[in-house]
Amino acid sequence: MSYELIAGVDLGSNSFRLQIGRIVGNQIHPLETMKETVRLGSGLTRERILDHASQQRAVQALRIFGERLREFAPETVRAVTTDAMRVARNASMVLPQAEAALGFPIEIIGGREEARLIFIGASNALPTASHRRLVVDIGGGSTEFIVGEGTEPLLMESLFMGCISYRQRFFPEGRVDKKRMYAAQVAAAREIEAIAVDYERLGWQEAVGSSGSAQEVADILELNGLNPEGVTGISREGLDKLRQRLIRAGSAEALTLDGMRSDRLAILPGAVAIMTSVFSELSLEHMTYSDGALPLGVLYDLLGRFEHHDTRDETVTQFMRRYQADETQVRRVERTALTLLGQMIRLDLPEHENDAHFLRWAVSVHEIGISVAHSEFHKHGAYILSHADMPGFSKRDQARLALLVLGQRGKLQKLASMPVGDPNWRLVFCLRLGVLLHRAREDQPWPNLTVRESPVGFQLDVPVEWLDANPMTAAALEDESMVWRRIGIKVRLKSVSGESAPAVEPVKKS
Repeated sequence: MSYELIAGVDLGSNSFRLQIGRIVGNQIHPLETMKETVRLGSGLTRERILDHASQQRAVQALRIFGERLREFAPETVRAVTTDAMRVARNASMVLPQAEAALGFPIEIIGGREEARLIFIGASNALPTASHRRLVVDIGGGSTEFIVGEGTEPLLMESLFMGCISYRQRFFPEGRVDKKRMYAAQVAAAREIEAIAVDYERLGWQEAVGSSGSAQEVADILELNGLNPEGVTGISREGLDKLRQRLIRAGSAEALTLDGMRSDRLAILPGAVAIMTSVFSELSLEHMTYSDGALPLGVLYDLLGRFEHHDTRDETVTQFMRRYQADETQVRRVERTALTLLGQMIRLDLPEHENDAHFLRWAVSVHEIGISVAHSEFHKHGAYILSHADMPGFSKRDQARLALLVLGQRGKLQKLASMPVGDPNWRLVFCLRLGVLLHRAREDQPWPNLTVRESPVGFQLDVPVEWLDANPMTAAALEDESMVWRRIGIKVRLKSVSGESAPAVEPVKKS
C-alpha cells in the first residue's frame, strides 16, 4: 500500500509539533509544520502529576492538529510523546483524552527511542556525510546525546535535564544571577560526566544541535554578532558572551537581543546553562544546527515501515540473537500460531496487520526468559521486554509484547485485567496453542486444526483419529480448556472425523 502524505506529531515537554511530509521515492519533502507552545513539563507538580491547566492546553493543541489530520488514514500518522508524559504518574488518565482530541493513538516512547528518532531526523536534514556526527537535543525535560554515521545511530543516551525542569529548579520566576547559573551548570555537568568517557572514546568529527533550544541560541549568537567573525551556529566564545549578558540582565525578559522569541524567554536560561556544560564536558568549540529533529525522524521511521524496513523487526531479531533463542522452534510455533490466527481474522486487511505483527514478534521472543532461568521463563521474558531498551517500540508496544509473552503458559488470571473482547485474547490463544502443540520440539505432521471464535470464547475442531493417536497432547488440550474456563472464557475442544493432514509444513533444518 502506498501513500503520498504522512504526518508525525511530537508531544514535547515544551512544544507540540505536527510535521506533514510528502513521500518522493525514498525521501520525505516537508510540506507543512504546525507548532503549539503547551509547556506540558511546566504542569508537572512535585508529585509528578500533570495539572488540569496543562492537560487543557494539551487537549486544545491536539484538537487543532486533529482537525488538520482529519482526512489522514490511521497508518499514515504517528504521534509520540516524550519526557513529561514518561514521568507523569497520571499519564494513563491523560492519554485517552489526548488521543480523543488528536484522533490517533499516541505512543509514550523511552529516552533512547527518542534519541534514535532525533538522530534520524537531524541526519536526514543535513548534507550527506561519511564522517561521524554528535547530535545534542536539549528538550524541555530531557537532553539526548547521539553519535552516529550517516543515518545510523551508534551510541545513544537520554539524560534527565531540560530547559523547563531547569527553570523550575534553578531559575524560579525567571531570575538569573551568577550563583543560580553556576548551580545549573554544575548539575548539568554532573549528568554529562557520566557519559562523557564513552562518547569521547567513540569520537565524532562534527557536533550538531537540534531542537528549538539549539536553534534559538544559534540565532541569537549570529544575529547579535556574539560569535567570532565568520563563524555561524554556536561557538564556545559566543555562548559564554550570551551567558554573561543573561547574568548581567538578571532575567531573559530583561535582555534585549535580536532573535529572542517571546514564547521561549522563560526557558532560555536553562537552555544556556545546559548547552554551556555540554560544551565544557565534551570539549566542544563549535556546533552546527539541524532543523530536522524528532518529528522528521518519526516521518522517516514511518516511511521505513511502509517500505518493509521496520526497525521493530530488527530489534526482535537482535533480541533473539542476544538471548540465544532457538530459531527452529520459533519458526515451528510461528507457523502454527499464525495459521490459527488466519482462520479467525483476515491477516491481509490493514486493520489486522498490527495483530499479525505482534503475534509474530511475541513468538520470536517467547523463550528469551530461558536465558535467565528455565523455571517460570515466561515471567523472566516478560520482565525483560517490559524494561529493556527496544528501538522502534513505544512503551505501550513493549507492554503489549510483554503481556503476550507472560500469557504463553500457566494460569490466565494474571491477564484478567484485559477487558472482554480485547484482541490480545485472540493472540494469547494462538500463542498458547502454538507452544502447546510443539512442546516436543520436533518436526512432525500436524492435523487440520480448525479454530472458530465466538462471543463467549473459541472452538477448536481436531480430527478424532489424531486425538486417539496422541493421548498426551489430547490431555494437554483438555487442561488448556479448563485454564480458560477459570477466567470465564469457554474453549470447546470438538472431535471431528477426518484424516490427519499437515496443516503446517514442518520446519526444514538448515
